[in-house]
Amino acid sequence: MKDLQNILKFTKLLNEFRKIERVIRSNGGDRLENDVEHSYQLTMLAWYIISTQKLDLNLDLVIKYSLVHDLVEIYAGDTYAHTTDSEFKKSKIKREEESLVRLESEFKEFPEIFELIKQYESKSDAEAKFIYALDKIEPILNIYTSSRKMWKEKNVSIDMIIDIKKDKVKLDPEVEKLFYKIIKTLKEEEKDLFN
Repeated sequence: MKDLQNILKFTKLLNEFRKIERVIRSNGGDRLENDVEHSYQLTMLAWYIISTQKLDLNLDLVIKYSLVHDLVEIYAGDTYAHTTDSEFKKSKIKREEESLVRLESEFKEFPEIFELIKQYESKSDAEAKFIYALDKIEPILNIYTSSRKMWKEKNVSIDMIIDIKKDKVKLDPEVEKLFYKIIKTLKEEEKDLFN
């Protein structure tokens, strides 16, 4: 019966993960995307890129990293890259560290997941760097292919995107190439996409 209770407790945690809303609209509609949708899309995108580009990465590890990379947001909340709330942005690392400690205390029976989160956060291997970098461009892909209006609504410019993302995507050469291809496309359509 203890196994069932732990499974129910973990299921409840995953349901809480679905409550964490991001700034991006789901499919361009009025509803905000949640962290579960984001993590799933990042996972599928990573798998697709690794498979089609024949990247020499451990797919199993990449999938695990992409599934857990934002799990700490259950208690820390999502921090929008272009937020104007500087105090909230500054507290991101501390909030996420505290969330990880809390999650570890609540799910002692599942240490593997917390080791994966720590490995991802340390960016100590190619797989973690790949997911970290891809996570930075996934919202760009999402906005471009669905709502296309968010940048105007949030008053975000191409230069702002480049400034905030360029150093982060450098961690993976394949993602960095993809980033600059996307930026080229955005520049070609700048009048339609940006103020």
